[in-house]
Amino acid sequence: MRMPGTSAGQASSGSGPGSAVAGERAGGSPAQEAAANASASPGGDSGGDAPASSRRLARYALPGRCLALLRGHWLAAVLLTAGLVVRVLVMVAYRPALLYVDTLKYLYSSWAGSDPVGYKVPLKLILLVGNLQAVVAVQHLLGLAMAVALYAVLVRRGTARWLAAIAIAPVLLDAYQLQMEQTIMPDVWFEALIVAGLAALLWKPVLSTGSCVAGGIILGSCATVRQVGEILVVPAVIFVIAAAGGWRQAIRKSIAVCIAFAVPIVFYCAASYDLTGQFSLSRSGVAATYGRMAAAADCATLKPPAGTRGLCPSAAEQRVGPDRLDHDANSPAKLFTPAPGVSRNAAIGEFDRAVLEQQTPRVAAAIGNDALKLFAVDRVTSAGDTPITRWQFQRGYPSYMDVAVTSAGIVIVGLKQVGGPIVYAPLNPAYGGRVSVSRPLAAFLRSYQLDGGYTPGPLLLLATLLGLAGSLAGLLRRRASAAQRQLTLACLLFFTAGVADLAMSDLFEFSWRYQLPATVTLIPGGALGAAVIIGWARSRLGRRADADSRDQEPQLAPSAG
Repeated sequence: MRMPGTSAGQASSGSGPGSAVAGERAGGSPAQEAAANASASPGGDSGGDAPASSRRLARYALPGRCLALLRGHWLAAVLLTAGLVVRVLVMVAYRPALLYVDTLKYLYSSWAGSDPVGYKVPLKLILLVGNLQAVVAVQHLLGLAMAVALYAVLVRRGTARWLAAIAIAPVLLDAYQLQMEQTIMPDVWFEALIVAGLAALLWKPVLSTGSCVAGGIILGSCATVRQVGEILVVPAVIFVIAAAGGWRQAIRKSIAVCIAFAVPIVFYCAASYDLTGQFSLSRSGVAATYGRMAAAADCATLKPPAGTRGLCPSAAEQRVGPDRLDHDANSPAKLFTPAPGVSRNAAIGEFDRAVLEQQTPRVAAAIGNDALKLFAVDRVTSAGDTPITRWQFQRGYPSYMDVAVTSAGIVIVGLKQVGGPIVYAPLNPAYGGRVSVSRPLAAFLRSYQLDGGYTPGPLLLLATLLGLAGSLAGLLRRRASAAQRQLTLACLLFFTAGVADLAMSDLFEFSWRYQLPATVTLIPGGALGAAVIIGWARSRLGRRADADSRDQEPQLAPSAG
């Protein structure tokens, strides 16, 4: 069995557990040398000196182990330190936290029912003992914790340490990630649940039913934070089928992960029913796809169901994009009057189905074009997209439609209640008081973000291709070593989780905010795919070298009898 922390290449090259321990003793810490000398002495310490010797060893043991750990994982340690430093700068630059218009859903239950509000659970718990600055401090710690968890999983699965360290650089240093961690929004918790769920499934080399249950519950909880998390059951089941080992085990463990996945969703829906009478994650329903379908539709050739023609947007309305078609007060979906006896959501659902069924290529092309934006060299706002400036650091404190800041630093929020007007009021002082911005730090962070401090699109493309190659290698290669199988299974899970989440997000609309999970799925998947390819190339070279050495062995001459 290979010790945690050794790569597949180390395990297969003869530096197994025994040789690793020997190497550590040869160049180890003072505590390790003292322990070795004590065990090698003929008589050992006398009874009276033993406690003193133990205290001396204990005094050196922890620092020695920490130093050995840092030496072995120095690149990851450097990146973690850099990630900690930039997070401290962000917290000092914008106090107590950054707010967005959707923040009001979680602080004040504004626009109730429009999205799942599982984020309110950690948010309210932290606010019991602190303010918004404490919330973002926890979110920044989550960012660091995700990097540590990803690094540990990749190394345990056989990825080289340098490659695993590179894989965690985006989540540590991407300025869009940092901006989101500083904002009172659920996205960081969504990412953290994805990482925790994938880690639970991958932590043990042999997939157990307990791992399926734990991973299923955690991944199912993603849907209570962002509803697109419902799709994550698909990559979980694909992974379980590939890793279970036999159809009987695959069926049993797939059922386990599906039931576990459903538990937090059903629990959330039951709580929603008790509070609102709606057994659902949100009340958006089919109306959430209207923006995408309306923006892609060719209304000149579309044959919509009777009574839904008014939902067809004009060419000018289509140019504003899916987000505004969904939410703008002047959108056809908001101004439309359904036929008597027909609900608005039902009419919108019929219109969406008509567009999808009659003009499938147009819808697919729109989704595909948005998906390709992830790989662009520059991060910009394309026509009809949600403005990227919402997720960029500003030199001053940002304001939005229902979040405004006075010259005295007092935040005024507009609260939309069900069936009522928008009411404007100061932000609760208990949330952290007046906001402030350190302009020099804000200017530095903005320059860092706009001048390359983000995960480049070509790198994401490379990671996607490597993840695809590594996943296919696991499915197509019948003969693979145990180490190679560990890599390919992990690659398959990360890659399919990333593709499923991003594709589901793009199904509704494109936003750079929704692309952030790529840093914790596609990038690690690409690192695992690279490790698969490197291992495959080494094994081929090794077999070729063995064949050449056999060919060069001298042949014994036949005896003369």
